[in-house]
Amino acid sequence: MGAALAPLDWTRSVGLVIVFSLFIAAAAQFAIHIGPIPITGQTFAVLLTGALLGSRLGAAAVIAYLIEGAIGLPFFAGGAAGIVRFFGPTGGYLVAFPAAAFVTGAFAEHGWDKNYPQAVAAMAIGSALVFLGGWSWYAVLTNTPAVAAFQIAVLPYLPGDVIKIALAAAVLPTGWALLKRKASGKE
Repeated sequence: MGAALAPLDWTRSVGLVIVFSLFIAAAAQFAIHIGPIPITGQTFAVLLTGALLGSRLGAAAVIAYLIEGAIGLPFFAGGAAGIVRFFGPTGGYLVAFPAAAFVTGAFAEHGWDKNYPQAVAAMAIGSALVFLGGWSWYAVLTNTPAVAAFQIAVLPYLPGDVIKIALAAAVLPTGWALLKRKASGKE
């Protein structure tokens, strides 16, 4: 019986990866340009994707999103596209997104999605990975000292990220209802 259901599970997994890659692309279109790095909804979508889909599928959805944008679909912040985005000031954030989704998903798989404070903590850890990737890449790319790079590439974005994390953790139950699953569980 399990073998008969395997194609359906595989098909559903691929479908979820595609749908969530499009969700991240849609969230990226909400961009406020405040300097070389825009404020977007990407982090919200990446963290929520990891928490809802788990480590492997969450990371796969983010990787699919990055490939879609890299091949020219207007999926990056504000409709930008192309592989060149990985070599600009936002490249470190983009490259860190799959790790953030994977780690957030791994915490969710270990029960951190069962209550709001733990979900916030899991997402904060994932967000820290995004900031670490963005900060370090920005410092290298622009040859900026670490403290100055932090002030440009991280500090202005912390308040918005706190809000995005709080919202993402708050909508987890709605996501579970849409996916018809329970916290840290399968269908």
